[in-house]
Amino acid sequence: MKKVEAIIRKSKFSTVKEALHDVGVNFFSYWDVTGLGNEKEGHVYRGVAFSTSDIQRRYLSIVVNDDFEAITIKAIVESASTGDVGDGKIFVSNIEECYRIRTGEKGGDTLN
Repeated sequence: MKKVEAIIRKSKFSTVKEALHDVGVNFFSYWDVTGLGNEKEGHVYRGVAFSTSDIQRRYLSIVVNDDFEAITIKAIVESASTGDVGDGKIFVSNIEECYRIRTGEKGGDTLN
Protein backbone atom coordinates (compact mmCIF):
# COMPACT_ATOMS: atom_id res chain seq x y z
CA MET A 1 0.00 0.00 0.00
CA LYS A 2 1.08 3.56 -0.68
CA LYS A 3 0.24 6.89 0.89
CA VAL A 4 -0.02 9.63 -1.71
CA GLU A 5 0.09 13.14 -0.26
CA ALA A 6 -0.52 16.08 -2.54
CA ILE A 7 -0.42 19.81 -1.99
CA ILE A 8 -2.46 21.55 -4.68
CA ARG A 9 -4.05 24.90 -5.44
CA LYS A 10 -7.42 25.34 -3.72
CA SER A 11 -8.86 26.46 -7.05
CA LYS A 12 -8.07 23.05 -8.57
CA PHE A 13 -9.57 20.95 -5.76
CA SER A 14 -12.92 20.25 -7.46
CA THR A 15 -11.17 19.19 -10.66
CA VAL A 16 -8.75 16.92 -8.78
CA LYS A 17 -11.57 15.40 -6.69
CA GLU A 18 -13.54 14.59 -9.84
CA ALA A 19 -10.46 13.10 -11.54
CA LEU A 20 -9.78 10.89 -8.51
CA HIS A 21 -13.38 9.66 -8.45
CA ASP A 22 -13.17 8.94 -12.19
CA VAL A 23 -10.22 6.57 -11.64
CA GLY A 24 -11.81 4.82 -8.65
CA VAL A 25 -10.27 6.68 -5.71
CA ASN A 26 -13.37 7.35 -3.65
CA PHE A 27 -11.94 8.02 -0.20
CA PHE A 28 -9.34 10.51 0.92
CA SER A 29 -8.82 13.18 3.55
CA TYR A 30 -7.97 16.81 2.94
CA TRP A 31 -7.05 19.95 4.86
CA ASP A 32 -6.64 23.63 4.08
CA VAL A 33 -3.00 24.58 4.61
CA THR A 34 -0.69 27.54 4.10
CA GLY A 35 2.95 27.24 3.22
CA LEU A 36 5.89 28.99 1.65
CA GLY A 37 7.12 28.18 -1.83
CA ASN A 38 9.95 28.94 -4.21
CA GLU A 39 8.39 31.97 -5.83
CA LYS A 40 10.28 35.04 -4.64
CA GLU A 41 8.44 37.79 -6.48
CA GLY A 42 4.99 39.12 -5.78
CA HIS A 43 2.23 40.06 -8.17
CA VAL A 44 0.45 43.34 -8.64
CA TYR A 45 -3.33 43.33 -8.88
CA ARG A 46 -5.14 46.61 -9.38
CA GLY A 47 -2.13 48.53 -8.16
CA VAL A 48 -1.70 46.50 -4.97
CA ALA A 49 1.39 44.31 -4.61
CA PHE A 50 0.98 41.00 -2.82
CA SER A 51 3.09 37.91 -2.21
CA THR A 52 2.08 34.70 -3.95
CA SER A 53 4.52 32.45 -2.10
CA ASP A 54 2.23 31.94 0.89
CA ILE A 55 -1.14 31.44 -0.76
CA GLN A 56 -3.47 28.88 0.77
CA ARG A 57 -3.33 25.37 -0.61
CA ARG A 58 -5.22 22.14 -0.09
CA TYR A 59 -3.43 19.09 1.32
CA LEU A 60 -4.74 15.67 0.23
CA SER A 61 -3.91 12.40 1.97
CA ILE A 62 -4.77 9.26 -0.01
CA VAL A 63 -3.94 5.65 0.82
CA VAL A 64 -4.18 3.27 -2.14
CA ASN A 65 -3.15 -0.25 -3.03
CA ASP A 66 0.13 -0.49 -4.94
CA ASP A 67 -1.63 -1.02 -8.29
CA PHE A 68 -3.48 2.31 -7.90
CA GLU A 69 -0.36 4.40 -7.17
CA ALA A 70 0.46 5.37 -10.78
CA ILE A 71 -3.20 5.94 -11.67
CA THR A 72 -3.70 8.18 -8.64
CA ILE A 73 -0.59 10.25 -9.34
CA LYS A 74 -1.48 10.64 -13.02
CA ALA A 75 -5.00 11.82 -12.14
CA ILE A 76 -3.64 14.44 -9.73
CA VAL A 77 -0.90 15.70 -12.06
CA GLU A 78 -3.19 16.01 -15.07
CA SER A 79 -6.04 17.69 -13.20
CA ALA A 80 -4.03 19.99 -10.90
CA SER A 81 -1.52 21.36 -13.39
CA THR A 82 -1.78 24.92 -14.66
CA GLY A 83 1.81 25.07 -15.88
CA ASP A 84 2.62 27.90 -13.50
CA VAL A 85 4.89 28.06 -10.45
CA GLY A 86 2.94 26.98 -7.38
CA ASP A 87 0.99 24.06 -8.83
CA GLY A 88 2.06 21.92 -5.88
CA LYS A 89 3.88 18.73 -4.94
CA ILE A 90 3.12 15.02 -4.57
CA PHE A 91 4.81 12.80 -2.00
CA VAL A 92 4.60 8.99 -1.93
CA SER A 93 5.45 6.77 1.04
CA ASN A 94 4.96 3.14 2.00
CA ILE A 95 2.18 2.03 4.33
CA GLU A 96 2.95 -1.17 6.21
CA GLU A 97 -0.56 -2.12 7.31
CA CYS A 98 -4.15 -0.95 7.32
CA TYR A 99 -6.97 -1.97 9.67
CA ARG A 100 -10.72 -1.50 9.35
CA ILE A 101 -11.86 -0.46 12.82
CA ARG A 102 -15.45 -1.67 12.45
CA THR A 103 -14.57 -5.30 11.63
CA GLY A 104 -10.93 -5.66 12.68
CA GLU A 105 -9.94 -6.74 9.14
CA LYS A 106 -6.45 -5.88 7.99
CA GLY A 107 -4.66 -5.55 4.69
CA GLY A 108 -5.27 -3.92 1.33
CA ASP A 109 -8.88 -5.08 1.08
CA THR A 110 -9.80 -2.67 3.87
CA LEU A 111 -9.28 0.22 1.45
CA ASN A 112 -12.28 -0.81 -0.67
